Amino acid sequence: MDLLPDLPSLRLLADVARLGSIGAAGRTAGISQQSASERLRAIETQTGLVLVQRATTGSTLTPAGRLLVEWSRPLLERAEELESALRTLREDRSRELHVYASMTTAEYLLPRWLVRLRRERDTSASLHATNSETVLDAVRRGQADLGFIEGPADLGGLASRVVGDDHLVLVAEADDPWARRRKPLAAEEITARLLTSREPGSGTRQVVEDAFRAAGAAPPSSEVELTTTTAVLAAVRAGSPPAFVSDRAARAEIDAGRLVEVATDGLDLRREFTAVWVGSKRPPAGPVRDLLGIAGRSTP
Repeated sequence: MDLLPDLPSLRLLADVARLGSIGAAGRTAGISQQSASERLRAIETQTGLVLVQRATTGSTLTPAGRLLVEWSRPLLERAEELESALRTLREDRSRELHVYASMTTAEYLLPRWLVRLRRERDTSASLHATNSETVLDAVRRGQADLGFIEGPADLGGLASRVVGDDHLVLVAEADDPWARRRKPLAAEEITARLLTSREPGSGTRQVVEDAFRAAGAAPPSSEVELTTTTAVLAAVRAGSPPAFVSDRAARAEIDAGRLVEVATDGLDLRREFTAVWVGSKRPPAGPVRDLLGIAGRSTP
């Protein structure tokens, strides 16, 4: 039996905890008190738990109900980020703010930023996810009001601001020979093997190539090239050769044991997340400046 309630039901239960009333929670969800009460009883039947204590003065959650709300909070927050990101992908060019972003930023940072922009400034944005090279071209052509790239790039003619940083790590699947090494790999050892890579024009790939050249080694060649970090991680999990990816993107896979971080020696794999726009050094007032402010205070 499936014990997991659907997202609207979990939101309803969370609203009962927040508002102290089934009726108020139902109004927030756009349903009647009777429908809300029936849905809550359905959750209790589904989970086999008493979740709500009902009284004429209001409703409170049982200990089991409070636990379920706490456990579901990260799921609901992530679902809200995903819903907001999906809305930005389908909104047309008539919206207020047009954002182009390189893939790591688009996949792992912008959903949270765009949720906050919608909440704090009631502003919508259309999002186009691509590689850093295409982002810069779109900003220069006026197709994008604001762009986000990763790593070094030619910013001629553009204003820019660093909004965060991270570093790349080399990851391999657990049965890969490199996953069992105790000694860090030197650049020359890595170059001798074909890797899984991002496509040319990617900020991630540029950081890797620059790091190898700075270490006096030729950049590694690719056995396979993919256009998203998610695709790279999935390929490596499935047995594709190791890959350099953002630590921010790979950390959950590493912590869960699905991938292994392979130590390297002599490579500077740090990079910055940079916002770019056309105009003066000070960003234009309005949605561009609002989103830059959110990005600056949200990126660890």
